[in-house]
Amino acid sequence: MLELLGLDTPTEAVYRAMLERPQDDVTALARHVDLAEDAVRAAWDRLTELSLVQPSAGSAQPPRAVSPELGLDYLLARRQAEFALQRQRIAAARTAASQLISEYADRRPASGPVSMEHLADVAQIRARLAVLTDNVRQEVMAFAPGGAQTEENMASARPLNERLLGRGVAMRTIYLESVRNCAASVAHANWLTAMGGQVRTAGELPLRMTLLDRATAVIPLNSEDSSEGAVVITGKGTLTALCTLFETVWENASPLGVKPRRDAELDRQEAAALRLLAEGHTDEGIAKRLGVSHRTARRIATGLMDRLGARSRFEAGVRAVQRGWLPHDL
Repeated sequence: MLELLGLDTPTEAVYRAMLERPQDDVTALARHVDLAEDAVRAAWDRLTELSLVQPSAGSAQPPRAVSPELGLDYLLARRQAEFALQRQRIAAARTAASQLISEYADRRPASGPVSMEHLADVAQIRARLAVLTDNVRQEVMAFAPGGAQTEENMASARPLNERLLGRGVAMRTIYLESVRNCAASVAHANWLTAMGGQVRTAGELPLRMTLLDRATAVIPLNSEDSSEGAVVITGKGTLTALCTLFETVWENASPLGVKPRRDAELDRQEAAALRLLAEGHTDEGIAKRLGVSHRTARRIATGLMDRLGARSRFEAGVRAVQRGWLPHDL
């Protein structure tokens, strides 16, 4: 009944039972709702993420349920804000798509024609990148989200990168801050730097993409799963916008090996996490966007709430705005 607010059936059952039986411990609750104790604890974790339960004063006591008047009203307001944000994003995407379609249809000489080539899978993406990189003359720029890079991806990319750098092609790559915690990813980034490439990290990246000579872009259909395929885009107007996006992120990113600059007492990863937290993302959503584990995302969120002295995510957002850590119009 409350799936739209993020409560599946077992979680809702546990929440209702906690409201009815506030003194029950995990064993009593599990017996009452006919679930395993691990399932009840998982429901507690989910309810904590939704700010529907709060820790009790004593560590041995079970968490206590927040009244529906407060908790569910907050969830409804957050969901409405998410829908509003989603509508804005859809409107922006529609505008961008309309511009692209118009540019392609008009074939205006001033902007140059736009073409899009669909690549169905990872094998096609790698093969097409190999051909494109053979023809690169000046520069390659790339966003590499997803956190730590897989050994397979790094191994497959190394020969291409080596050929490019050996020809004197400028290479700039932006990873997520989280790669600093992965020795293999750092080693690969250091290898790129030693070969003449430039590597920086950012708290968050908008998408995965590779830009070649500011004339061609390779963008996966799903930045979190390259196996779904990609598109190769050419066209002056579209590439100008993508290159501007890259330069903006590059300017604010931190060179690898340099401690990330802190802004308003937050490092880049914390600042990105706080914004996602205020937008209503769950720990799982934050983990995906930052390229970290679910546990790390929860640790970052909990640490931010502790520093803000907040007992709920909503209160954390309010206090962050008050401190100037978030803009008032977020």
